[in-house]
Amino acid sequence: MAEADGTGGGQRQRRVLGDEAERDAESPGSDPELGASGDSDMELLRSLLSRTLGLGGEKPEKVLEELTLEGVSRFLQSERCKNVVCMVGAGISTSAGIPDFRSPGTGLYSNLQSYDLPYPEAIFEISFFKEHPEPFFALARELYPGQFKPTLCHYFMRLLQDKGLLLRCYTQNIDTLERVAGLEPERLVEAHGSFFTSHCLRPGCRRQYGLPWMRDIVFFGESLPSRFFTLLQSDFQQVDLLIIMGTSLQVQPFASLVSRVPTNTPRLLINKEKTGQSDPLMSLMGFGCGMDFDSDKAYRDVAWLGECDKGCLELAELLGWKKELEELVRKEHAAIDAKAIQGGKGKAVGGSQDPPPPSGGGTETPPH
Repeated sequence: MAEADGTGGGQRQRRVLGDEAERDAESPGSDPELGASGDSDMELLRSLLSRTLGLGGEKPEKVLEELTLEGVSRFLQSERCKNVVCMVGAGISTSAGIPDFRSPGTGLYSNLQSYDLPYPEAIFEISFFKEHPEPFFALARELYPGQFKPTLCHYFMRLLQDKGLLLRCYTQNIDTLERVAGLEPERLVEAHGSFFTSHCLRPGCRRQYGLPWMRDIVFFGESLPSRFFTLLQSDFQQVDLLIIMGTSLQVQPFASLVSRVPTNTPRLLINKEKTGQSDPLMSLMGFGCGMDFDSDKAYRDVAWLGECDKGCLELAELLGWKKELEELVRKEHAAIDAKAIQGGKGKAVGGSQDPPPPSGGGTETPPH
């Protein structure tokens, strides 16, 4: 399981669409955690009106020489590109051996029959977890950090960081592989929580526990972390290039984030299929990202279709980073293997070092 979409942000009901479990939420612009002023809301509305209906404003500046991966690579190497934001989902971790959610036959929801659930999504619902935590803990054992290595896509983001280009990575994934790849905590927003830490369920307690509790994952029916709403306000005004990888962009709040970048900010999608091309009404309401890859009005959106690792490798080659990226992957994977030999897999990949909970009736139930 790569994804799971705390405090703050109000209660948000999450739902599952596409290949990953993303959280259904009200528009970030309406949440008090955002701290957005009326001016910024109006600016977003003007941008949506201008882009969607062609009302008001001048035609946005075209900053890419061509709407191709080559055009993106040239922009990335220019003086105009200083802040890159990455938005990532389950698709960047599948090559590590972590299943996505809805791929027929291999997806997570196709293989939950043994847990005797009323419906597949129940395993990630907070109300079901409080009464029946055993299925989640049993699944978590299979997906326990320490069994998987970061992918080439993770290390591409690491290169962006090392070269001073990565402003932030917003991830929907809970597998901690961004941390394992070396992304600094300050550069990372884990929108759906992660396995990295765990705390008591009760808001008045929040005592930290060992990994068997695994409770810093955001379940359906819970709030997103306040850090998510706090940082997006500044990040999505500063961003020079937005890279979206391995996500369906069908569910809030991630879909609406793509619309929050300035109108002249290029957006690159690396994914198995095109996504984020919302209809005009949804874009106007702030619930879609309105990406435009193919129309006559397209001026900044680029889609590279295929496996995320291949897309990152091709982009790295265009940037002249291919050998550096491949060497980084080789070196980091060798280091993980060496640590696994010395101290066991649980210590090789990071996160808490407590063992996973025992199977059967030995699973503890968090207080509630």
